[in-house]
Amino acid sequence: MTTLLNETLKESIYMPTPARITAVKTFTPTEKFFKIALPSGFSLAHRPGQFVEVSVFGVGEAPISICSAPSRSNGTFEMCVRAVGKLTDALHRLAAGSTIAIRGPFGRGFPIERFRGKDIIFVAGGLGLAPLRSLIDEVINDRGKFGRIHLLYGTRTPQDILFAEDLVAWANAPRTEVHITVDRPDEAWKGNVGVITKLFPKLRFHARNTVAIIVGPPVMYKFVLMELLGKGIADGNIWLSFERQMKCAVGKCGHCQLHHIYTCQDGPAFSYAQVKHLEEAFS
Repeated sequence: MTTLLNETLKESIYMPTPARITAVKTFTPTEKFFKIALPSGFSLAHRPGQFVEVSVFGVGEAPISICSAPSRSNGTFEMCVRAVGKLTDALHRLAAGSTIAIRGPFGRGFPIERFRGKDIIFVAGGLGLAPLRSLIDEVINDRGKFGRIHLLYGTRTPQDILFAEDLVAWANAPRTEVHITVDRPDEAWKGNVGVITKLFPKLRFHARNTVAIIVGPPVMYKFVLMELLGKGIADGNIWLSFERQMKCAVGKCGHCQLHHIYTCQDGPAFSYAQVKHLEEAFS
């Protein structure tokens, strides 16, 4: 029965599969964390950087990034969801025990195999930490195969910081540095203040043996890219994630198209060398 179930799910890219919410945690007034249990015997088998299409019955469907590492799945996966529309608002109203449906995983994730033996710079802006978390945890889980890790994370306020417990754990991992900055500090904030590019002077790395992964709002990319390229990191060693309106997730509807690129299939993970000519992707 398990084999039949797995084969059926893999063969149907259009048919949503029922799944159960097992845990819900409020991060901020607009972001919640969800842990999702899959049908018995089914593993999502995703790669860091991929996404799923999530359905709430009677409401609709929307693409959501996977924020958990494949090596930590064990029949479940995790999402961090910002309430920004009809589907995500409905998802925020659901409690543990509720049933939703999923399709996926979809898209091309980050090529983690190409990062082995290299230093890694993770740059996350706001909710961008969610899809990056999948990759960060996967690297931490296999720590000996990678060089030094630098994580730069920027948010609007201290109250907008996501995955606070993970940030502490990552900072305590071997050969790992975590730097956080906020745009608008409160009286209790003792850390860095300002845009994320102000954190770059804190980094020490060898450009030829470094890869950088950026996930955040498109306006952030332009300025982070200037820093990375200015320090000598090659176009092919800089990776970005583009989040578009991936309605169908299988390259049919065209909503996520950037010129000849379908983000849902060719991405959402791209090297800068692949997309540097797409000016609208960075605005």
